Amino acid sequence: MLNPSAELAVDRVLSSETILINVMPQETRVAVLEGKELCEFQVEKNIGQSIVGNIYLGQVKRVLPGMQSAFIEIGLARTAFLHFVDLVENKAPNNDNRPIETLLVDGQKLLVQVIKDPIASKGARLSSRLSLVGRHLIFLPQDDQIYISQRIENKEKREELKKLLQSILPRQVTGGYIVRTSALSASVEALKSDVHFLKKRWTELQKKCIHHDAPALIYQELSLPFRLLRDEVNENTHSIWVNCKQMATKMQKFADNYGIDLIDRIHYFNTRDKGNSLLQHYHVSEQLNKALRPHVALKGGGYLVIESTESMTTIDVNTGAFVGSHSFQQTILQANLQACAVIARQLRLRDIGGIIIVDFIDMQNIEHQKQVLAELASWLRYDKTKVTIHGLTSLGLVELTRKRTRASFRQSWLEKCSTCNGLGWVLSAQAIAYEIMFIMHEMASIRPLQKIKVVACPDVVELLLDEESKSLMHLAHELKTEVILTANNSYAREEYELYPN
Repeated sequence: MLNPSAELAVDRVLSSETILINVMPQETRVAVLEGKELCEFQVEKNIGQSIVGNIYLGQVKRVLPGMQSAFIEIGLARTAFLHFVDLVENKAPNNDNRPIETLLVDGQKLLVQVIKDPIASKGARLSSRLSLVGRHLIFLPQDDQIYISQRIENKEKREELKKLLQSILPRQVTGGYIVRTSALSASVEALKSDVHFLKKRWTELQKKCIHHDAPALIYQELSLPFRLLRDEVNENTHSIWVNCKQMATKMQKFADNYGIDLIDRIHYFNTRDKGNSLLQHYHVSEQLNKALRPHVALKGGGYLVIESTESMTTIDVNTGAFVGSHSFQQTILQANLQACAVIARQLRLRDIGGIIIVDFIDMQNIEHQKQVLAELASWLRYDKTKVTIHGLTSLGLVELTRKRTRASFRQSWLEKCSTCNGLGWVLSAQAIAYEIMFIMHEMASIRPLQKIKVVACPDVVELLLDEESKSLMHLAHELKTEVILTANNSYAREEYELYPN
């Protein structure tokens, strides 16, 4: 197996980053653009939003010795899952070989943190190793070590940051820390402030446990817009546009309190003044539609085919009409190198997790193989989600793993087609319903509307009248618009019409 050399990876100059935040009563949509290219898209629903990072006082429902796992009740519809490797006791001295049934018993209460959202039929994945995230530091209350982010590769900088943190920690401090990459540009005062903030939050969390019975939510992670400010914005972030003035103001205050130098980069996007909605202005919808398709065009005539199954995702690189160099081997190399940047962006955009197999065009030259692996590694370094390249197999396939924390874009927006007996996919009724409400919001934000008539297929209309009736009523109230729903049996799932008045 051929592994990429770290020395070969070259830093790429990325285009400045623009973040778009579209707030609606039922959901918040976030789009991240590099230049004009959409590279990330997230949706957080007000109901059923991500619970990753939440801390619960859970109760052991059932210990499974055969699987070295346990089911934990945390108050959700599906019982959550805790594996032996995610037990904090597993890292305690002399506990390495102790089976889970000696560490947990049915009915036991324990603090757990969600590390993976419930996906499909699987419950949430838990860990008893707790962490509280700050701007520059992550506090580990059950640890006593200082760790440095793996993204900080310079040994001297790593040692310097470790000594700096040790110097500012109180003498009788308990707990460990992970130093985040943002600490590289942070002041001593900012790090001290982070330490104080995280210790205070941990104290509050402990007090809360005393007054609650299991199962109970003890700590809730920040909502999507504020997580972005805390975790993902950097010096490359040029501007943040928000379609809601109130949210823009809240984000500015949050940035100020956290000591994040972003206030001047957070702007309110007034749709009525602009004559267009935020996401339409930046042509996000067209790029999203492409993200749902398996084929992705490359410059010059080549293309990718991306197919996902329950077990893995495969990416096939094809030359297509790509001509390239006069040399056949150079043409293949150019096509594969060009594909690397697009593959890295598609993994982020589609939020693909788990096992990923990339079938590059066959290369006989070993040096060409090294070049392609190094090029892929250089682009994947900018992915905020951990991606590991496992190398090139004897069959010429590149094996990747990307950490999975939530449902992919495809899983969130598509469902199996009943007409073709599961051979294809269509947008879910809920996805269509939310899309209709999104368009209504977009239309009314440009000009006031007294009435909107919606014509859609029966199952979408039924969903809007039943499960999503509160969201629809809330939206109609906010827009001061009467909504008339009409079901048309001749309409396919993805067909609908909106008639504003």
